[in-house]
Amino acid sequence: MYKKIFFLLAACTMICITATSVLSEVRLKKGQTVYVPAYSHVLIGPRGHTFNLAVTLAIRNTDPHYPITVIAADYFDTAGKLVKKFIGSPIKLNPMASTHLLIEEADTRGGLGANFIVRWKAEREVNAPIIESVMIGGRSGQGISFISPGQEISE
Repeated sequence: MYKKIFFLLAACTMICITATSVLSEVRLKKGQTVYVPAYSHVLIGPRGHTFNLAVTLAIRNTDPHYPITVIAADYFDTAGKLVKKFIGSPIKLNPMASTHLLIEEADTRGGLGANFIVRWKAEREVNAPIIESVMIGGRSGQGISFISPGQEISE
């Protein structure tokens, strides 16, 4: 019995170490299209009441030497319908700089399945930026906050 538990724990440890090393790899890219989950509200309680959330899309240039250019940040609703295009003209992010976009708490057009599609490019290979959404909301002394990391869907 103890041997099985030991081997199970050892296997879980190896999986965690492997996952951590994969996540910490530096990935050099010249551009990406990134899908970022977002939630303009979540359902709470036994009756599924809505709890509105403000959504901040954060785009962070993690390269210490070279700029990147954000060329699109489009916001889609649960049905996949475009709600808003945020970038009118490209935004240059200098090394280690960041930018953000805000969906206000009262704007629930995105729904539970809202998302952003972010496209960026660089003149040379750079560290891939960190792109994530941060959701936060509060009412009657109760608050909720969480993040959703972006996922590369194409280079």
